[in-house]
Amino acid sequence: MNHLTARQLSELRALLNQQHDDIQHRLQNNEHYGLQESMRDSTGDLSEIDNHPGDAATELYHRSMDISLLERDEHGLDNIDAALNAITEGTYGLCLTCGEPIPFERLAAIPSTRYCKEHNPRQSSPFTRPAEEEFLSPPFGRTSLDERDTQNGFDGEDAWQIVESWGNSDSPAMAEGNNIDSYNDMEIEADETEGFVEPWENFVATDISGNHVTVVRGTSYQHYLDSEEGSYLLDPHHKEDKS
Repeated sequence: MNHLTARQLSELRALLNQQHDDIQHRLQNNEHYGLQESMRDSTGDLSEIDNHPGDAATELYHRSMDISLLERDEHGLDNIDAALNAITEGTYGLCLTCGEPIPFERLAAIPSTRYCKEHNPRQSSPFTRPAEEEFLSPPFGRTSLDERDTQNGFDGEDAWQIVESWGNSDSPAMAEGNNIDSYNDMEIEADETEGFVEPWENFVATDISGNHVTVVRGTSYQHYLDSEEGSYLLDPHHKEDKS
């Protein structure tokens, strides 16, 4: 049995009919927000080709807004028609989700609603992000192969590192780290070794047969020892500072 009295149903039906007439009247008076004409006709020009891009963008913005307003009104008409049909069928005032009665106060405020406050679809924000973004979360999630034990080849992260090495819009001042003072240190895995596996492979060399080991005492060598990964005492050619 419906919890609404005959008087309440009559009042709600009158509200729905009034809202339906108001929307129809609005659509007829503004010719469906001018969407029955092309953008060219709305500007009075024979062609938009010679229009300034800013003017064209403004017209496009207004056209998009008109489309949104029209869709809102059409959606409102659909909801009103559904509510009027529910009154005829005797199901008006019952939540479509839980079946519980919708309070008269809520129906008086929103006559076309078919849901109680707890189950209103607008309570939960729909996921409306583009489907393409699924490939971007997490970063390089589709092409990063570092997490695979059997893969150490070139992947999406490596591709980005090459592009990033040419620079981007970031700066050391805007970096997340507190100890970054160089653009080179901002790159992803900036301290990652390139062309060799172990750091010492960058300054240790042999002949073609793997013999006659030589040490190139350059910047990489000094950095290796200064970072305490090696010891100067193990280098027979190292001379102690006697000063």
